[in-house]
Amino acid sequence: MIGYVTLGADDMGAAERFYSAFLPRLGYELAMSAEGLSCSLPGGPDDRQAPVDIYVRHPFDGQGASVGNGTMVAFRVETQALVRYLHTAALAAGGRNEGAPGFRAAYGPHFYVAYLRDPQGNKIALYCNSRDEPPRPD
Repeated sequence: MIGYVTLGADDMGAAERFYSAFLPRLGYELAMSAEGLSCSLPGGPDDRQAPVDIYVRHPFDGQGASVGNGTMVAFRVETQALVRYLHTAALAAGGRNEGAPGFRAAYGPHFYVAYLRDPQGNKIALYCNSRDEPPRPD
């Protein structure tokens, strides 16, 4: 089970603006400290099913932050409309488009996804895979 995810960043102000644009709508609480940005969902740390926390930090080794090729953090979103809304909000808060909201032929008929990069270049996905939403129109 994944306990937490850490993403590197050099500009904490830019990171805070970006993640504040969509994570609170997904239920995350954000807190900025001298260490960086902490994003957590309700749930105790002793709960085996506790949600995964996200940390945005300056790299521990003191070097500049860099992105991992092939590394991505994906956030589950309740509806396709919310994927579109959050993608737009994240772009307006300094993110870069890496793939407009929509269906992808390579994925299942209900998998609706948008891709973007945070201000540091970390890849983020916002996706909805609900059978309550319209499927891909094949």
